[in-house]
Amino acid sequence: MKKSESRMTKSERNPNNETRKVSSVVLLPVSLSFVIRRSSSAFTLMEMMLALVVSSIVLAGIGGVFYSAIRLRDRTAAMLDESIPVHQALVFLRRDLQNALPPAGTYALAGDFKSEQLSGGIGQNFRLQFFTSTGIINDNPNTPWGEIQEVSYELRDPLSRTGGTGRELIRSIYRNLLATAIPEPEEQFLLGNVQSLEFSCYDGYDWRDSWDTSLSNTNLPSAIRVRIQVGTDRNPDNRSQQPFEMIVPLVTQSRTNQTQTSSQ
Repeated sequence: MKKSESRMTKSERNPNNETRKVSSVVLLPVSLSFVIRRSSSAFTLMEMMLALVVSSIVLAGIGGVFYSAIRLRDRTAAMLDESIPVHQALVFLRRDLQNALPPAGTYALAGDFKSEQLSGGIGQNFRLQFFTSTGIINDNPNTPWGEIQEVSYELRDPLSRTGGTGRELIRSIYRNLLATAIPEPEEQFLLGNVQSLEFSCYDGYDWRDSWDTSLSNTNLPSAIRVRIQVGTDRNPDNRSQQPFEMIVPLVTQSRTNQTQTSSQ
């Protein structure tokens, strides 16, 4: 018969004489275990300070780039605002020169082409005077003028100086070409604060400072080079700035004193 369990000895209960280890398990409340896990994954003070330093460096870099972009935008806008009047003045010059008329040619009212230097040095000034076919024809009986007109370009001192040290580029227009006396021209303001104005005439070989068809030059030059130096408030030293330059080719027409003779 089997012995009852209560009467079994220790050796009989564990015949191999092995001791069983029972692991003790401590059950914690859910809320307490969550607090322990969260406290173990939190940032330390050193990590927080390091993150703040890195963030401040990144923000400082972004702010510097943004400030540089704003300055570049303002500088570009100022340069565009300064160049717009210059380009408008060059448009008038190009249109008049492209329609320049040679003296004693097809148009009887066309006169001489003259380019001369009025003053030299840093603030040099030239005068360009010629006839062109850019006149506006209208039906107004008070202005019965044709398309041929005489124009001149030169620098003049401003009547009232508000700022800057330069002079004004003036376009003078003579519409009445049959007047017995010298008529008063129509003056048009083109550009202000101009430091220097230069016209050069190309004869096919070299650039010349003067040209006069009433003297030795009986024909129009092959091209006209225009240089305009404009002063700015941003740069007081205007000599370091590059001038605006434009070259306009002209349609030339030879004029000689030869006459045709018929043979009998």
